[in-house]
Formats: sequence, structure tokens, C-alpha cells
Amino acid sequence: MPKLIVVNRAGEESTIDVADGLTVMEAIRDNGFDELLALCGGCCSCATCHVQVDPAFFDKLPKISEDEDDLLESSDHRGQTSRLSCQIPFTSDLDGLKVTIAPED
Repeated sequence: MPKLIVVNRAGEESTIDVADGLTVMEAIRDNGFDELLALCGGCCSCATCHVQVDPAFFDKLPKISEDEDDLLESSDHRGQTSRLSCQIPFTSDLDGLKVTIAPED
């Protein structure tokens, strides 16, 4: 099963298994990372699932949508590799992906 590496806000790193068909947000939420709020449930209408993606994987992700880009613009913590984890479908091509949960806005 493909692995996702999650770094929480305290800097602690955990590796989790991700089932086919989940987004990065669902995998993080379903594995008990309470600091990733994901208030909209994955509808791309909030930015509470904001993560920083390992630069080595950034180009493997789907292109950012206009809606996602607009939501990230509202974050004080947007960086070069910022994405909304609800907009990243996790596939076997992303095995070993490392994401860091962004600070809360």
C-alpha cells in the first residue's frame, strides 16, 4: 500500500498507509490528525486543509485550479509548494509523498 508522510505542526513525522481513491486530506483526517480541520469536507471552499508539499513531488501533482489558488491567496502561510490537501488525489505515483500541515490562519 502506498505511503504518505505527514509532518504535524509540532514537527513530528508519521508515515501512514493510503488506500486507493482517497485524497491526501481524507488520508490525513482518517488517521487522526486533528489539526487538519478540513471544515468543508473536501469541497474546495475553505483552506483548512492547507499543506506544504515536498518539492520533490510538487510537479507530480495535478495543476492547481483557480478556486484552489484563490483560497490559498487568503492564507498568511502560503508558500511555493502550498496546496489544499483535498485537491490532491493520492495515487501510487505519489508513494512516499511528504506533506507538512500548514500553520492555522
